[in-house]
Amino acid sequence: MAKLPSTPIWMYPPITTPLQSDRSIMEESMSSLDKESVVNTMVYPITTHKVLHVPPPIPTPSPPEFGENAIIYLTHTHKIIAELVGTYILVFAGCGSALIDQRGPITSLGMAVVWGLTVMVMIYTIGHVSGAHINPAVTIALAVSRKFQWKHVPAYVIGQVIGGILASLTLHALFGKDNLRPTLTLPQGDTSPLNTIIWEFIITFILMFVVSSVATDQRAVKELSGVAVGGTILLNALIAGPVTGASMNPARSIGPAIVAKHYHSLWIYIVAPVFGAIAGSTLYTLLQLPDKYNKDI
Repeated sequence: MAKLPSTPIWMYPPITTPLQSDRSIMEESMSSLDKESVVNTMVYPITTHKVLHVPPPIPTPSPPEFGENAIIYLTHTHKIIAELVGTYILVFAGCGSALIDQRGPITSLGMAVVWGLTVMVMIYTIGHVSGAHINPAVTIALAVSRKFQWKHVPAYVIGQVIGGILASLTLHALFGKDNLRPTLTLPQGDTSPLNTIIWEFIITFILMFVVSSVATDQRAVKELSGVAVGGTILLNALIAGPVTGASMNPARSIGPAIVAKHYHSLWIYIVAPVFGAIAGSTLYTLLQLPDKYNKDI
């Protein structure tokens, strides 16, 4: 009979190995790189991002052909036509008021008001198209002060002169050629040619000084440009009208002179306004501060 061990059986270590868990088996079969990815997945679970639907971009509409920035799309021909029509309306209304005064007195004040209002209306009507020069002296003066390109000066001046001639032809058809004398700009009374030159030089100087301010200086109130220039025309016509006819505009004088075939003293009303406008534009250019200093004022 076999001898039993003196140590109880329950004191010996178990003879069976513990069962491995599923996780330990999976870890043993994985490489180190796979283990790292699994750990990262457990610690930082992957979240799926929802893809948002991005609508296609809306095409930008093309700028309007006529509107706030219409001046960009205008050709040079449009500007010449605007100057021709603007000068036509100016001469027709202004010289027409002188002819109407022969039938029913509207006085010098009334004629000055007509000239001033017509210029003001034209500035607001075609100012955004061509600049509303409607005056060869203004065009030349702006070019001299480098506010306008010289290459456009001949076409502008020709358009303005043609507008003045067409307006005078219209008045000739309505009132007759013999009645066009009141539309001429001539020295009144005993005014000498020298005095006429001085008068026309000064009043055109004043006009161009104001035009240079409201048209070329960014600090000026643009909304009141028509009122300022129209008011200047009115004042000049009131002062100098009874003395010289207050031309201030070669196109205004050339048109009636050609239709009436009366060229006496016409050169005065061409030369004096041009030099007066150049002087006014040049002086304001000297007074105008550069743009880098304007913001400090």
